[in-house]
Amino acid sequence: MSSSLDARRLKEGYCLGIESTADDFAVGIVSFDGEILANVISAYSPEKGGIHPREAARHHANVAAKVIGEALERAGLKAKDLSIVAFAQGPGLGPCLRTGATAARALASYLKIPLVGVNHCIAHIEIGRKVCKVSDPVTLYVSGGNTIVTAFAGDRYRVFGETLDIAIGNCLDTFAREVGLTQKGGVPLGAMIENLAKKGKRFIPLPYTVKGMDLSFSGLLTRATQLFKDGGYRLEDLCFSLQEVAFSMLTEVTERAVAHTEKREVLLTGGVAANRRLQDMLRVMTEERGAEMYVVPKQYALDNGVMIAWTGILRYRYKGALSLSESGIRPKWRVDEVDVPWRRGERSDAS
Repeated sequence: MSSSLDARRLKEGYCLGIESTADDFAVGIVSFDGEILANVISAYSPEKGGIHPREAARHHANVAAKVIGEALERAGLKAKDLSIVAFAQGPGLGPCLRTGATAARALASYLKIPLVGVNHCIAHIEIGRKVCKVSDPVTLYVSGGNTIVTAFAGDRYRVFGETLDIAIGNCLDTFAREVGLTQKGGVPLGAMIENLAKKGKRFIPLPYTVKGMDLSFSGLLTRATQLFKDGGYRLEDLCFSLQEVAFSMLTEVTERAVAHTEKREVLLTGGVAANRRLQDMLRVMTEERGAEMYVVPKQYALDNGVMIAWTGILRYRYKGALSLSESGIRPKWRVDEVDVPWRRGERSDAS
C-alpha cells in the first residue's frame, strides 16, 4: 500500500459499495470497524423472460442517484463523510457492470476519495464469513448466474467444483417460465418451484450429471421441461424431482470438497441459499462429516451493496485504491484469479 494513503482512514471511515452485476442495483454502507449502516436494493423486473442486460442497465442508471441518496440517508451520513467508494468490478453482465462502475467513478472523483474494485463472488464469501462468524469454510455459492464450490487454499480462493453450463438459479427460473409460472407479489420463481415441490409425491428419474467435481444442469432442465410438455406428470412431482436431483448433485460435490480440504465449516450463500430443501440436504451431509453448516441471512445472501462495501474495505487496507486505468469492468473475472491478501498467512488445510 502506498505510504501516501491516509492512515486515519484505515481505522475510522465509511465505505459505500455499489453492486450492479445483474438485475439489482444495490448500495451498502459499512464503517471501517464493520458496522453495517445501510443496505438498499432496487431490483429490475422484466415483463417476461429472463434478464435483458441493456434494459437492466437502463434501470440501474435511472435509479442510481436515488438509491445512493437513500443509503446515505439511512446511514445518517453526508456524501462528504465517505472515505472510499467500492464497486463490483466483475463477474457479471457487461452493461450492468458498466453502469455501476460509472456511478462509482463519478462519485469517487467528485468527492476526491479512493476507488476500489471488488470481485462479486469473493464479496459473497466475505460478507458470509462476517455475518455468520465463520473463519475458513467450504463455500457453496448458488445463484442465478453462479454455481461454484470454493475454499481458501494457497493464498486465494480455489474453485473445487463449478457448473459447466448454466447456473442452478438459472435452471430453476427457466423451468418455472417454461411451465408457465410468472413472478407475482414479489415471490421469486425459485420460491414458486420450492412451494410446488413440497406438494410432490412421486420421484421422476431425471439426468444426474456430475463430471468429476463439476456439474451440468442443461440436460436436467431440458428433460424436465420436455416431460412437462409431453404431459402425464403432475407439475408438483416434476418440481420435486428437479429439486431432488439438482440439490443432490450440489451436495455431492460440496461433500467431496469438504472431504478433500478437511475443513469443518460449510457456508451456503447466493439467491438459491434460501431454499429449505437444499439447506436440509447440506445439513445432513455436514453433520455426518462432523462439520458445521451456516446459511447466510437472505438480505446478505442475495446480491447487495453491503458485501461490496465490506470487501472493498478489506481490499483497500491491503491493496490501496485503483487508478482510473485499472477500473475497467471484468465480466468474466474468476474467483480463483483474485489475490486475497487479508487472508494471507492463515492456515489452509488444502494447501
